[in-house]
Amino acid sequence: MPKLSRLFVLFAVIVCHAHCAFAQTDTVTMVVDVDKKLGAFTPLWSYFGYDEANYTTMKDGRKLLAELGTLGNGPKYVRVHNLLTSGDGKAGLKWSSTNAYTQDTKGQPLYNWTVVDAIFDEFIKNGMKPIAEIGFMPEALSVKPQPYQHHWKPGISYDSIFTGWAYPPADYTKWRALVFNWVKHCVAKYGVSEVASWYWEVWNEPNIGYWKGTQEEYFMLYDYAADAVKAACPQARVGGPTTTGPRWNKAADFLKAFLQHCVGGKNYATGKTGAPLDYITFHAKGDPKVVGGHVQMNMAMQLQDVAKGFEVMNAVPQVRNLPVIIGEFDPEGCAACSVQFNPQNAYRNGTMYSSYTAASFARLYALAAKYNINLLGAVSWSFEFEDQPWFAGFRDLATNGVDKPVLNIFRMFAKMQGDRVAVDNPGLLPLQQVVDSSVCGSNADVNAIAAAGVHSLCVMAWNYHDNENATTDALVTLLVKQIPSNNVQVEEYLVDEANSNAYTVWQGMGSPQQVSASQFDVLEKAGHLKQVAQSSKTLVNGQMKHQLLLGPRAVALVKISW
Repeated sequence: MPKLSRLFVLFAVIVCHAHCAFAQTDTVTMVVDVDKKLGAFTPLWSYFGYDEANYTTMKDGRKLLAELGTLGNGPKYVRVHNLLTSGDGKAGLKWSSTNAYTQDTKGQPLYNWTVVDAIFDEFIKNGMKPIAEIGFMPEALSVKPQPYQHHWKPGISYDSIFTGWAYPPADYTKWRALVFNWVKHCVAKYGVSEVASWYWEVWNEPNIGYWKGTQEEYFMLYDYAADAVKAACPQARVGGPTTTGPRWNKAADFLKAFLQHCVGGKNYATGKTGAPLDYITFHAKGDPKVVGGHVQMNMAMQLQDVAKGFEVMNAVPQVRNLPVIIGEFDPEGCAACSVQFNPQNAYRNGTMYSSYTAASFARLYALAAKYNINLLGAVSWSFEFEDQPWFAGFRDLATNGVDKPVLNIFRMFAKMQGDRVAVDNPGLLPLQQVVDSSVCGSNADVNAIAAAGVHSLCVMAWNYHDNENATTDALVTLLVKQIPSNNVQVEEYLVDEANSNAYTVWQGMGSPQQVSASQFDVLEKAGHLKQVAQSSKTLVNGQMKHQLLLGPRAVALVKISW
């Protein structure tokens, strides 16, 4: 980073760490012209993931997957860890297993797809598609198998999770055969067309502790796995490298080296030049902190990861047009780390998480346009944690079968169909300012994103600030033009402290850990997206105004139908 840029970021961080509290109301007018199309509204939001693959077939996991499957019209994609990990199939924090691969006494492979099939069956039953992560290393194949299963919990060193499953295979031929037989089995069970609609992904975050081999050994792992995928199903899509933190120089170097290997390196599996690469994936994470006794988010780190990843792609011309999936896109890096030992994670239960999600996902569209990247989606690494305390501060979408406010942001996104439409907002914080220093100054991020279909327009608007103690309201006037009808129906949905928010309802109950059946019914209803207004309007010349009063961290969706 140039010296002046470093100084600017340092200054921004100093300003951001100042104690901020605002008591006024911002007044913002935004113009939405239905005829100003910006291209298809790609459902970047429709990707979800989690460490604990075995939660998929448990009670609350099944309930949540059924809810996610109903969102929007198109497929939803699910990425999980531990699909090849050895064990008894019982989940723990940051742990799952399927026992897909073992060996007999003579060292011959034994395959058992029962647990993996049950996981994929649950996805497909709900209209979802796997991002089939090829990992982790089975105990019988690991070059250093012991110790193997970890027993991590919050408060223990995170590095303790990296055990025998994180090591390279002792035999790459057996590794290739494992992947080949898995994909071949999926084709036989689900059909070629179904498997060809999935994404196959080699490993997870090989630039940090998730991979205990070298960079070149990861390339070897990838080559053998990708060759096996294509041999079993030539139509299948395979990608990588799933590295994390491109803003770090070494991470960016790893990503670039991998792309160059796929383009022109020697393939370890075939001896030919290059390796199959149908899409590119990397991870982006933010960095919240506790400042002055309050949580302060930092979207800048997350967006810098995205921007740097896009820059690396553009530096390798042969791959710059490939599709991209941001394999994990989150406010920080550990979904299973609770508030008890990580107080900065207190943002997760309420509207800080929901408003951050709206604001950060919206910036992805702008970054993809700036770098001319074919961005397909961004995986929210947030699901649920089975049989844990209520609102324990995990990064999840639901707790004990009750949806958190953040899930309602995805419900809002799911209502947005058709083409993205321009929003003219004179008070918009510039994209580069948010990428450099997040939203930590005197101005909140009061903004909107819009999408128009044949018979409707949806506008999502939010009032976001990094500081959880910011108290600025926002009075937003939406001026909508070129509506192709003078008679419309208007629906308004809201996520704030009082609406679509089971957390505040739970707090109002006294924060019980023993919830009665009647309390559960109230909480479950409170967790759903709430429609707060509905009306019919007669317009003049296809133009209308609509006002929104957004409290701090509020997100609203206005749907106009004709």
